[in-house]
Amino acid sequence: MTIRLLLVDDDDLVRTGLKMILDTEADLEIVGEAANGAQALAMVDGLKPDVILMDIQMPEMDGIEATRQISEKYPDDDGPRVLVLTTFELDEYVFQALRAGASGFLLKRTPADDLISGIKLIAEGDSLLSPSITRRLINEFANTSAAPTGVDSSGKLAMLTDREMEVLHLVSRGLSNQEIADELVVSEGTVKTHVKRVLSKLEVRDRTQAVIFAYNAGIIQPDAPVQ
Repeated sequence: MTIRLLLVDDDDLVRTGLKMILDTEADLEIVGEAANGAQALAMVDGLKPDVILMDIQMPEMDGIEATRQISEKYPDDDGPRVLVLTTFELDEYVFQALRAGASGFLLKRTPADDLISGIKLIAEGDSLLSPSITRRLINEFANTSAAPTGVDSSGKLAMLTDREMEVLHLVSRGLSNQEIADELVVSEGTVKTHVKRVLSKLEVRDRTQAVIFAYNAGIIQPDAPVQ
């Protein structure tokens, strides 16, 4: 399957560099380019990208607002997934973008092979969130949101099996599918199935949103140690 990509960055040189890297991959297709979030929003419906590589700081509409509007417009799995590209790992805007619906982030200096692997992970519904970044996301979300009630009023958590709840906890620690597989001593394919069922039952589009759901439901806490 070919992964359709939309590049969004106000720097022509950055977009040119990305194209040089990504055009070498037979299963990646760049279907469009945008210089700001407003242009990207105008293109999404017609181009139907699978993954949007999104810069954060851009004129007219930044990547955070664009990500928020894309997530609201496509709340389910049929919409494009946003991969944020940033210059600094500790950029405060990264966490705003993740809360807005981004599926992960990479540094612009990321090696080409890691960028390509990251795009494919995002397209498959995985995430690019290390344990430290996941924990910081939870803490940032806790500092800017109302305290969790500890009650799942929607009843969605009750739909999870014991194994799926275990997987949700591991996802909330920032573990990848392979790391979860190693932890549970199962195959990576089995983990992918569990993750897809968790996302479906919780009615969230990706792992980042699952982490936020888990925080809101009170099953994970900020400042808890990442093991």
